[in-house]
Amino acid sequence: MARIRNKKKMFVKPIANKKQANVDHITGDKIPKSFVFARGKLPGSLRQLQMDLRKLMLPYTALKLKEKKRNSLKDFLNVAGPMGVSHFLILSKTETAPYLRVARTPQGPTLTFKIHEYSLAADVAQSQLRPRCPQDLFKNPPLIVLSGFGSGEQHLKLTTVMFQNIFPAIDINTVKLSSCQRIVLLNYNKDTQLIDFRHYSIRLQPVGVSRRLRKFVQNREVPDLRSLQDVSDFVTKVGYGSESEGDDEAATVTLANDLGRVNKASTKSAVKLQEIGPRMTLQLIKIEEGLCSGGIIFNEYGTASEQRQENNQNNEEDDEGVSD
Repeated sequence: MARIRNKKKMFVKPIANKKQANVDHITGDKIPKSFVFARGKLPGSLRQLQMDLRKLMLPYTALKLKEKKRNSLKDFLNVAGPMGVSHFLILSKTETAPYLRVARTPQGPTLTFKIHEYSLAADVAQSQLRPRCPQDLFKNPPLIVLSGFGSGEQHLKLTTVMFQNIFPAIDINTVKLSSCQRIVLLNYNKDTQLIDFRHYSIRLQPVGVSRRLRKFVQNREVPDLRSLQDVSDFVTKVGYGSESEGDDEAATVTLANDLGRVNKASTKSAVKLQEIGPRMTLQLIKIEEGLCSGGIIFNEYGTASEQRQENNQNNEEDDEGVSD
């Protein structure tokens, strides 16, 4: 006789996931989203660079995107459509150098950059006396600033358009100052034809106020005054009141509204940039019409060595292109 098993029903409370909006509720523009992944095997340092790039692209990227060796480019493309992903950032490595491809989905174009040098976010933080990385720093997307791309050449125009569209646009009339906490700077050097890629945090400091006083106001902690004769010594004594950080050398702005506990409306504040990484030196190698395939719009090595360069890259990395 079969044994009857009593099964207890288990109730699982559904998890309410907060969906990200696909359209900006103020500007009405579609919000660009991205996947950052690798093709082929990457060394440990490039794997960390991949994680740094994912963090840089927050909040509109898949921070914990899982990859498998058998995944093809078409697999990522099939998932990208329903999720509203508009751009791919693809890292790869050959025997000669690492590469970064920035592609627009689903039909291209694709920009291929050779990474000459790079520094991880951890390396940048380790080189600083006071690294700065607040918890809400990656809550909003970064601003994008392009410098030196105005020469009028077609490949530079395409590079400008690609990077401008990879981050959400802002409306200067409605943007909140509190949401502008990061900035990505790309500077093109026409002599070396290299692009300096930098990632900074933005902070405001009231002009004429020492670092000690700012820290006192922000942290709401009572300072240790046992060694002082009067409260005024906290401000006037050497070592306390002489810690202003070169406000005259920094750009100053007049705030339209309050920002935090220290920066008040109608007062001057100094704009400070602090690098948070990653840092890269890039060279534009190739622009393709499609998604990692199609006709060549630009090739740095010229038509004579175009085929040799393309074959070298295809043989040494796991690159599955999508046909038109």
